Amino acid sequence: FRRTKKLQITREKFNMNPGEKQAEIYTYEAPWLIYACNWSVRNDKKLRLGIGSFLEEYENKVEIVTLDEETGKFLNDPNLRFDHPYPCTKLMFVPDKECQHEDLMATTGDFLRIWKINEDVGGTAKEKANEKEEERENDDGNTNISNNNNNKRNLKKGGGGGGGGRDTNTEKPSTSGQQEKQQQQQQQNASNKQQEDGKIELRALLANNKNSEFCAPLTSFDWNETNVNRVGTSSIDTTCTVWDIERECVDTQLIAHDKEVHDIAWGGPDVFASASADGSVRVFDLRDKDHSTIIYENPEIGVPLLRLGWNKQDPRYMATFGMDSKVVAIIDIRFPTLPVAELKRHASSVNTLAWAPHSSCHICSAGDDAQALIWDLSAINQLSEGGLDPVLAYEAGAEINQLQWSATQPDWIAIAFSRSLQI
Repeated sequence: FRRTKKLQITREKFNMNPGEKQAEIYTYEAPWLIYACNWSVRNDKKLRLGIGSFLEEYENKVEIVTLDEETGKFLNDPNLRFDHPYPCTKLMFVPDKECQHEDLMATTGDFLRIWKINEDVGGTAKEKANEKEEERENDDGNTNISNNNNNKRNLKKGGGGGGGGRDTNTEKPSTSGQQEKQQQQQQQNASNKQQEDGKIELRALLANNKNSEFCAPLTSFDWNETNVNRVGTSSIDTTCTVWDIERECVDTQLIAHDKEVHDIAWGGPDVFASASADGSVRVFDLRDKDHSTIIYENPEIGVPLLRLGWNKQDPRYMATFGMDSKVVAIIDIRFPTLPVAELKRHASSVNTLAWAPHSSCHICSAGDDAQALIWDLSAINQLSEGGLDPVLAYEAGAEINQLQWSATQPDWIAIAFSRSLQI
């Protein structure tokens, strides 16, 4: 992040005082384009992230990686990588900082899927990496010993002249057969080992409409931080669905908008908001399901709203942006319809945003201009005519598709662009 002229406002809040630890950037290169990404919330897995592929085919991938701070490298365990039908539109880890619940992850695409992570079965990723290194060294040592023994046998048989040659030839099929058996045994052992490790298992597959063979794709979801058994999903069929994942059943399903619902965000244990292709943001209260409140409508008629972020530190504020828009609108739900501020420093379309988990007045946005911008909204009441400037800016290597701010370590932000995950 480069410093802008207003950095002095946020030195203290972002721990950027002189003499403190300098900014760190770590990059993980995936073998495919990255779309979905998110941080683990557990205190014992602070530098763990999940990433999802964007491949134009049915079979896609999800992978869990962890940064090893000692080496500065990402550890990727093959047993923490699995196939996912279609690209996942979003992934989240269970919001359980104190590790009171099972280690779960959820993804959306054609359905809502809940995955159980057994990461510590068979050792951590770092331990597995060390084990692989030791196995390679042992294999090299065993190969050398085996070659030496074969050479000794061949020399001994070679001393018998022609007969020795015939003996050597008759020995070859036997050696080849032994090698084939060894290879088969190794493959079987590897297969058994993978099944024993079984680090990711599908715990639940939740379909919006079980009466139909067709499913309306899910555009996004949000995990309720107060009641972790509650997950809300948004769909192109104009509905929002609240799931009870413990009972694996629908708690509530509402026709939320007139068109596709693109995003959903919880603002409390019973309150959520949604953004839609009809250009509106609406708030719903599960204690009064017959009513909803339109708190914002895109002034550009007919332009869909794509994403929605609810400020967890100050629930009076939300943020949203429209399709192909360079502007992020900040909404105060006490004064609906008109935004209290507009963030206008992106040079191209905004793709993603995230509120700071530790501050009520900081938000980060990113987009096709390859920039991630952090804004300080504490001075929105004293805005100059030119508008608000970001306090920090970072330029990535390509258009940024995804942005997530770590809830357990607020100094860390993750972005995804092209095949790169960068934190």
